[in-house]
Amino acid sequence: MNYLIQAPAGRKLCASLRLPASKSISNRVLILNALSDSPYDIRNLSDSDDTRVMQGVLNSNGCDFNIGAAGTAMRFLTAFLSKIAGEWTLTGTERMKNRPVRLLVDALNTLGARIEYMEKEGFPPLRIFGSALQGGEISLSGGVSSQYVSALLMLAPLMEKGLILHLEGGIVSAPYIRLTMQLMEQFGAVTGWEGQTLRVLPGRYTPVPFTVESDWSAASYWYAMAALSSEAEISLKGLSGKSLQGDAAGAGLFARLGVETDFTGEGLVLRRTGDCCKQMTYNFVNEPDLAQTFVVACAGLGIPFRFTGLQSLRIKETDRIEALKTELRKLGYLLAGSQDSVLEWTGERCEPEGQPVIRTYDDHRMAMAFTPLALSHPQGITIANPEVVSKSYPAFWEDMQTAGFGLIVN
Repeated sequence: MNYLIQAPAGRKLCASLRLPASKSISNRVLILNALSDSPYDIRNLSDSDDTRVMQGVLNSNGCDFNIGAAGTAMRFLTAFLSKIAGEWTLTGTERMKNRPVRLLVDALNTLGARIEYMEKEGFPPLRIFGSALQGGEISLSGGVSSQYVSALLMLAPLMEKGLILHLEGGIVSAPYIRLTMQLMEQFGAVTGWEGQTLRVLPGRYTPVPFTVESDWSAASYWYAMAALSSEAEISLKGLSGKSLQGDAAGAGLFARLGVETDFTGEGLVLRRTGDCCKQMTYNFVNEPDLAQTFVVACAGLGIPFRFTGLQSLRIKETDRIEALKTELRKLGYLLAGSQDSVLEWTGERCEPEGQPVIRTYDDHRMAMAFTPLALSHPQGITIANPEVVSKSYPAFWEDMQTAGFGLIVN
């Protein structure tokens, strides 16, 4: 199935929406809630595919788990199950079986876990023999995936010696690591971060009632729509300027693309100012989930860009760098990439395809990042497999219609 998305009349946007709960916070708090043997239900938990997969495993009486395309669940549950007595298997989609997990498995095995590869060395599926973990001092590359680091950190208070983790090289998505540590502290853990070294003291978690805030990553698509509109006033409820989420940085970044943010008691209001920069340069090493949104928005606005710090995009749901280059070329934008971590556009154009269909590669962010281009392409934009948005924002298409967009199944 494809959706042809058509812009509202006059490209004017006026809407009031409540965004989904943060997937990043939900998935971490589910683990912390389980490790603390909490009697409390988590309030405003995300309804995303990833979160439902996590809930399904944590509430299951089984021992063999297929987590589909949920990368966060693969990393977090690999660590979690290594501490839970029993024998477990963890697998996923074919894409998941080609997403590397060796660094995390090696680290856990060094700390006292016993995890084996069932098929290809270094990749899922995994066989996990849960037991007590000794913990101690290890080193890990900080430049691959912050989820490896977060998975280890959340388990660390329950290790006999706690954890001293030295991060080597550049650190990808540091705000997500900081988010993990802040949430751990709310559940009673004692953590510290000095230079490249993270420390977690041995101890225990204390159950606490918890309400999940709305998702700043989801907000980014509405910022992009405001930037590409002719006029916009969009109310997004449930967001805070004091958010723990690293993607809250998007508010300041989108000011460069002509969108102002006014915080209210209920959330925020976006308005288009039209005051855009002439070109944009930014290192997305701390906010990689915003990269696709900005790549597409800048192209739609005709703003040349050079974005760095994109190395983790290669190992996401798809190779997001190649996917962006391929799909934007269909629309006439010639992007270049280098060093596996850089994506840039000089403004160079080519002849677009007649009626292009944007592939989504089983990647929710591809679908949502390209959708705002309906505002800059009079014929609309066609998105393949639009149901992939359920991974993080199940109500995305309903919210699009609320905002006045037309959706035609073709």
